[in-house]
Amino acid sequence: MEAADLHAHLWRVTLVVERPAAPQKLSLPAWIPGSYLLREFSKHLQRLTARQDGRVLPMQQLDKATWTVDCMASSALTLSYEVYAYDASVRTAWLDAQRGFFNGTSLCLRVHGQESQPHTLEVAPPDPQWQLATGLEPQKVDRHGFGTFWAASYDELVDCPVEMGRFWSAEFKAGGIAHRFVVAGAPESFDGERLVADTQKICEAAIRFWHERGKPPFKGYTFLLNVVDDNYGGLEHRNSTALIASRRDLPRLGDARQHEGYVTLLGLISHEYFHTWNVKSLRPAEFARYDYASENYTELLWFFEGFTSYYDDLLLRRCGLIDETTYLRLLSKTINQVQQAPGRELQSVAQASFDAWVKYYRQDENTPNATISYYTKGALVALCFDLSLRAEGAGSLDEAMRALWNRCTGGPMTEADFAAVLREVGGRSYSRELGAWVHGTRELPLAELLATRGIEVHQDPAPLQQRLGLRTQDSAGSVQVKTVLRGGAAEQAGLAPGDEWLGVEVAGQGWRLAKLDDLLLYAGSHRRVTALVARDRRLLRLDLQLPAGATTWRLALRDAVLAQPWLAAKPHA
Repeated sequence: MEAADLHAHLWRVTLVVERPAAPQKLSLPAWIPGSYLLREFSKHLQRLTARQDGRVLPMQQLDKATWTVDCMASSALTLSYEVYAYDASVRTAWLDAQRGFFNGTSLCLRVHGQESQPHTLEVAPPDPQWQLATGLEPQKVDRHGFGTFWAASYDELVDCPVEMGRFWSAEFKAGGIAHRFVVAGAPESFDGERLVADTQKICEAAIRFWHERGKPPFKGYTFLLNVVDDNYGGLEHRNSTALIASRRDLPRLGDARQHEGYVTLLGLISHEYFHTWNVKSLRPAEFARYDYASENYTELLWFFEGFTSYYDDLLLRRCGLIDETTYLRLLSKTINQVQQAPGRELQSVAQASFDAWVKYYRQDENTPNATISYYTKGALVALCFDLSLRAEGAGSLDEAMRALWNRCTGGPMTEADFAAVLREVGGRSYSRELGAWVHGTRELPLAELLATRGIEVHQDPAPLQQRLGLRTQDSAGSVQVKTVLRGGAAEQAGLAPGDEWLGVEVAGQGWRLAKLDDLLLYAGSHRRVTALVARDRRLLRLDLQLPAGATTWRLALRDAVLAQPWLAAKPHA
């Protein structure tokens, strides 16, 4: 693996198959595990050639990402190709004069029939000053980390992303195991010591959560964080994670405040690290062996993404990185996100999991009306199971998660396995709750269960967008309508996605609307106004009834003694 042209953003890949089949089939994955969308990585592959014994061999392309080479089995087969890499996300590959990054699913052809064989990867430095970081096992590397790496299989090869460049790096131990944190693009104000100390607390808390005496499912772990002007996300891997965040979210030297952006970053770190157990090891039975060519369906993303989303912020609280007030604010935000999605009444979280390939990862203006997020509602399902078990004095979801790990030996699982450990921990069947909360669309008993832990629910006035049933963006002196929520006042008035809301008429007077909040300024005490909108260059006058009474949830701690066993739970207590 080497850089063909930094400024053209091209990787050059040479693949040597020591003992090929005759003929040999090869393919490039169409998706990357953890991101459930066919991304068609082969669209960036070019100049593919095959040679054997000095001869160029004929090749036939079978489909969008599969080729067969007319070769002999008697000698090594060498393939060479280039891959265009200019996607700054955590899912694909990047290359320029400042940084290189790749996931194997974007660059590494799969040799059919040899997926279970050991693989060796050699990476050459594009620049003598660059460093390399990866979760792959090094065989022979130089002081900057470049050289040869080993993987037990193709799955392992493509599940260890590679970061290159002039990056900041630090090491620490958690659970007696070496961890490394790499940050690319950090400004001079970056407080690396604080980030490492806080990440160490997160890792220690997660390891204690899962293991009383056993060891984590990795020998070492690597965090790869790329900081940019404005982006956010992460992708889990077997012994590493690729993260992207805004530079503004980093902790700053001399600033001890726990600002919102940094809390969000810590939550992302916690989320992806928890995934090491919950989806990379313990995983849906359908993911026991990935099919890289097509969709891999499962109804369990509510468990693997939703339950991970429940524990990411909860572990921040339990290891002391945030206080109860901050945690309850984050939980309130999750509840409100679910409550503000009309799609929760149409789609269960099990259905949302199965439909991730065509709905969650292909969102449009109607997504909130037709779907529910298995992240957010899945987190609330986890909350309900946890508080139900605790309210009945039968244990906790923490115990159920560990029992599930032991039952499935940290491997493939089904919903039946989860039901079995709920019965084991709770002392009764939870089939009714699974049916209602996971496979149904009724409201979750959140207020009732939160009250058992001393948490009060306050109803605050909703923001104007929510009251109207709209999602808008103020832009260039007008209001752009992005989404119209089902059953809301905006829909009843006839507003539609894509409308430009220009102004409003109130009591015979017309006003230019520069931002949505100006609506209340001009409406005053009037509850009925006329919205002036532009749609496909046509001007429309729409009668709009301004609703009252919409609220959002705000959670508050009423009884710290009741909340303590949940919010500050000691692992294995």
